Amino acid sequence: MKALVFHKPKDVRVETVKDPEIQKDTDVILKVTSTAICGSDLHIYNGMFPQLRSMVLGHEFMGIVEETGSGVTHLEKGDRVVVPFPIACGHCWFCTHQFPTHCEESNPEFYGPDGHLFKGKGGGLYGYTDMYGGYDGGQAEYVRLPFAHYSPRKIPDNMSDDQVLFLTDIFPTGYIAVDWSQLKGGETIAVFGCGPVGLMAQKVAWLHGAERVIALDVEDYRLETSRRTCRAETLNARDEDVIEKIREMTQGRGADVCIDAVGMEADRSLWDKITNIIRLERGTINALRMCLDAVRRGGTVSIVGVYGYPYDNFPIHQIFDKGITIKAGQVPVQNYIDHLIRLVEEGKVVLDDIISHRLPLSEAAKGYQIFNDKEDECVKVVLKP
Repeated sequence: MKALVFHKPKDVRVETVKDPEIQKDTDVILKVTSTAICGSDLHIYNGMFPQLRSMVLGHEFMGIVEETGSGVTHLEKGDRVVVPFPIACGHCWFCTHQFPTHCEESNPEFYGPDGHLFKGKGGGLYGYTDMYGGYDGGQAEYVRLPFAHYSPRKIPDNMSDDQVLFLTDIFPTGYIAVDWSQLKGGETIAVFGCGPVGLMAQKVAWLHGAERVIALDVEDYRLETSRRTCRAETLNARDEDVIEKIREMTQGRGADVCIDAVGMEADRSLWDKITNIIRLERGTINALRMCLDAVRRGGTVSIVGVYGYPYDNFPIHQIFDKGITIKAGQVPVQNYIDHLIRLVEEGKVVLDDIISHRLPLSEAAKGYQIFNDKEDECVKVVLKP
C-alpha cells in the first residue's frame, strides 16, 4: 500500500510499505477514505518529539472496515467508521474510570506513572512516535486498529467524510478545552491560536453559552478564518498589546477563560532561542504565559496546545496569586464522541468549513510543507488516499 512515512525531521515521503495485518482478535483493518494533517503531526515533522526509526504518521482518519478479528463483534466488513486518536483497551483501571488517554495496556514499552520526558508516558496514539506505542498511523491507504472492539464509531450514511473527520481529534480537543471551564453562560472566552484546534474551541464556546469569543493569532489569514467560520472578535498579537486589549474589553478584569491552543511551537524571540540553548529547552511557553496574563483572577486556563518539555522560570507564583484553575492534557475522545456526533448530525455545529486544502495522499509531503510554513493560507489539510 501507499503511506506517508516519516524518516527524519522535515523528511516525509509517500512510499510503498507492507500492508497491515490482523495481529490480535480485537484488531480491525481499515481502508482509509479520509485523513488529515494535524498540528501535532508537525511536532514530529519538526523534530520536537524524537523518532529514530521510520514510521507511518497520522492520527486523524476514518474509513471503511476491510477485515475484522474474531473478538470484534459490533463491526463488519463495509461499515464506515471514524476513529478516536487515543488507543485504549476499554477494560483497564484508567479506561473504566473514563481516562482512555491513560490506558495501561496500549503502550506497554513506555507507559508509566511518571509522565517524564523520555519515560512513563501515557497510552498509545496512532502514528505518534515509539514513545506512544509505535503504532503506524492513518496517513495511508490502510491501517490496523488495535482494540477495535472499543473505540471506532459507526457513521450514518447521510454524513460525508468532511462533516465528521474532525471527530477524531480536533473537535473533541476544542470541545474539552471549553468543557473543562464549566461555563455558566455569559462569559468571555479568549482563545490563543487560530489553528484548527483553536477554531474548534471558538465554535464550541458559543455552544456553551459564551457571551464574547476573542480569538488571537499572529497570522491575518487565520484570523480571517476565525471571523468567517467562528464569528469571533479577533486580535493580532503582532500588531497590538493583546493583554491590555483583552483587559480593556472586560472592564479591566481579563477574560473568564483563556485557552492555549498553541503549545510549545509558539513564536519565539531571539532571546527565547538563546535561553532555550542555555536551559536545554525546546520550544517556548509564551502562549501559556499570555493566557496567564490575560485571564481574570479566579479564572480558568485550559491547555490543549502540546507541551513536551520542562521549562525553567515557570510562573507558578502568578498562578497562585491570581487563583487560576488550570486544566490540561489529551482529550479522552471516547468519552465525548457519541455526543459530538449528534451535535454534527443535528446541524448544531459545522466542522468542515475550516478545510483550506484537499490533496491526494500522493501529495502529503507538500501538505506538510505548506501547513508547517504557513504558505498558501493553509489552515487545514485533508488527504484522500
